[in-house]
Amino acid sequence: MERLFDLDLQLLHDAVLMIVAVFVLFLIASNLLFNPVREMMKKRSEKIKGELDDAAKDKEEAAAFKAEYEARLREIDKEAEVILADARKRALENESKILAEAREEASHIVERASREAELEKQKAADDVRREMVVIASLMAGKVVSASIDTTVQDSLINDTLKEIGETTWLS
Repeated sequence: MERLFDLDLQLLHDAVLMIVAVFVLFLIASNLLFNPVREMMKKRSEKIKGELDDAAKDKEEAAAFKAEYEARLREIDKEAEVILADARKRALENESKILAEAREEASHIVERASREAELEKQKAADDVRREMVVIASLMAGKVVSASIDTTVQDSLINDTLKEIGETTWLS
């Protein structure tokens, strides 16, 4: 009977030799092909890991810078508010100062106008007195020239006073 596989010594020898050859070929291919690929993959994975670490570090630094800049912005906003408050305060002080000066100047103007009015009143009173003196001297001249009695004199004085006016005489 014939066998399916002839297991003779030559076949076994060829099979073992082929297995050894495949193993040696595998070792050679492993050293020449697989190891460089493994090394390349290892370097690539380390590079990616390093880039991820750098990216995480950069992200942390960016977050720190962002927090620092936000803090600076808040400080700048506070400084701006202080400057604005100071400017408002100075503006109110200037406004108060200007108003006080205006009030003082207005009071000086009113006082000066009051003095001028008083001087004008005094001048008018002096003019009235001068006119009264002139009128009185005229009256005296008439009295002397006419040498009239006291009733005539009283009537002349009353007539003169009416001409001058009672309000002028009383002021």
